[in-house]
Amino acid sequence: MQNFNFKPKAFLFDLNGTMINDMEYHTLAWQFVMNESLGENLDYETVKREMYGKNHEVLERVFGRGRFNTEQMDRLSIEKERRYQQSYLPHLALLDGLSAFLAKAKTHGILMAIASAAIPFNIDFVVDGLKIRDYLAAIVSADDVQHSKPDPETFLKAADALHVSPNDCLVFEDAPKGVESALNAGMKCIVLCTTHSAAEFEGYPNILGYIVNYNDQKLNSLF
Repeated sequence: MQNFNFKPKAFLFDLNGTMINDMEYHTLAWQFVMNESLGENLDYETVKREMYGKNHEVLERVFGRGRFNTEQMDRLSIEKERRYQQSYLPHLALLDGLSAFLAKAKTHGILMAIASAAIPFNIDFVVDGLKIRDYLAAIVSADDVQHSKPDPETFLKAADALHVSPNDCLVFEDAPKGVESALNAGMKCIVLCTTHSAAEFEGYPNILGYIVNYNDQKLNSLF
C-alpha cells in the first residue's frame, strides 16, 4: 500500500535512474570496457546486476580484489565515463515532471541535495548540462564518502550538509541498494521504477510508494 502522507524538510536525490533515466547507458559503457578493453564476455544482465557503488567497487566485484591497482582503476573509470557521456549526451534530460517538481519544492522551502555514488565528473555533466545547480543546497559524490551504499554514509552526509535531521529527509532512489542505504540512515524513500520493477524492492519498510516519473499526482501530498 502506498502512503505519501509525509511532510519532509529535505529531498535527497540519487542521480542516475532517479533524476535522469540513464542507467542503460552506464551499463552499456561498462559492458564495452569489460568486454572490449578487458577481454571478458559478460552479457548485459550480468553487468546490470553490478551497477551500484563506486566505479572501483564495480571493478573489484567483477574482477576480484588485486586485479588492478588504483591508477589502472582510475583510468578504466574515466574510460567508462567518457564513453557513457558521449553516448548519453544526445539524450540528456530530466525525468518527466522533475523540472516542475524541483521548482515547486524550492517554492515551498524544501531543501534539496544530490546524494550519489557518481563521481564529480559525471555529476557536473548532468547538473550543469541541465542547469539545475541553483536548486541544490548540497552535493555528496563518491569522492565524499568512505563507504558506498547500502552504507548510510552518503545520505547522512547530505542530511548533515543541509542541517536537517535524517527523520525529516525523503530519499528518491531507483535501486534496492539505495533504498537499503536510506533505510540504514533512518530515512523514508520513494522509488523510481526506471531501472528495477517494484517487485525487486519487497521487504523494505521505508518505502512510501513507487512512481515512474515526477508527474505522479501522489507527490502533491508531500507539500
